[in-house]
Amino acid sequence: MDAQTSVAAAATLVSLAFAATVLERWLDRRRPQDAAWAWSLLLFALGAASLWWGATTGWSAGPFRAFYAFGAVLNVPVLALGTVYLLARRRTADRITVVVVIACTFAAGVVVASPITGTFVADELPRGSDVFGAGPRVAAAVASSVGALVVIAGSAWSMVRLLRSDAPGARRGATGNGLIVVGALVLSYGGLLNSVLDEMTGFAVSLLVGISLIFAGALTATGTRRT
Repeated sequence: MDAQTSVAAAATLVSLAFAATVLERWLDRRRPQDAAWAWSLLLFALGAASLWWGATTGWSAGPFRAFYAFGAVLNVPVLALGTVYLLARRRTADRITVVVVIACTFAAGVVVASPITGTFVADELPRGSDVFGAGPRVAAAVASSVGALVVIAGSAWSMVRLLRSDAPGARRGATGNGLIVVGALVLSYGGLLNSVLDEMTGFAVSLLVGISLIFAGALTATGTRRT
């Protein structure tokens, strides 16, 4: 097993373990942000598994569509719902969730149904522009950018607010939000690793590190009550 496959496999297994842990916390406490984070970690696991699939068998339409849907379109918007539930009223957050689920379903359908316009090289992770037309690329750009903006801006704002609070557990909550911000930044700018590593290994490393930070942040942030 080469480095690409090993790191992709590690990211998959770690993501699954994290998703199960956060899901268990949701079953115990029934906090909606835990449910959102558990689902997002599962989507990250599916994205990493798709990367593992492509690295192992060679890139083709099947693994790349799965990687693009789970890794570029669906995971960050669902992650953002955890931030929404932390900051917004429950009724408002529930309405936003309905909109996000409908939009994500449509976007995933675009990725699955769009024709392949380029060719694959078995041992190279292609860019979306290499094999897709405008539809999937627009869906990925909107989903990832809006989702990342909500996560980073919302968590940063919550972190600053908690740091100014004297409420019990405020520091812990601020630390959790800070970890989520850093994890989201790692995932958003994981391409920077590609200047040092090749693309598949770079994406796998950024997934593994980003997911680990988000998991730590989710556990830490949900250890406190909202203020």
